[in-house]
Amino acid sequence: MDILGTSLRVCVDDLDAAVTAYEKLTGAEAVRFLSGTVATAAVGPFLLMSGPPAQLEVLSKIRATLAVRDVDEASRDLRSAGADILAGPSPTPVGRSVVARHPDGSIFEYVDRSER
Repeated sequence: MDILGTSLRVCVDDLDAAVTAYEKLTGAEAVRFLSGTVATAAVGPFLLMSGPPAQLEVLSKIRATLAVRDVDEASRDLRSAGADILAGPSPTPVGRSVVARHPDGSIFEYVDRSER
């Protein structure tokens, strides 16, 4: 699987304040989107998330989001390495994602930017 990049996931109480700070830190402009009840902003290498505590508790267990060329290929590679697919492949605002638990127990999200 080709890993193209990584986003660090950060759960925040005040998304607007966090976006302002992270834009200043990175020099990047935020790209915002809504995923269910969770407001999200991608700012440089950071994925900021704000929403209901129960949702954030689940999302905070995912250590990072990794960009890949193809989620289907990543899923096959993950399974062959002994990972469990917990969710997906599922559509997202930017492509598709799959969430996997690695054999060591770490949970990661893998996303692609499929053309739709």
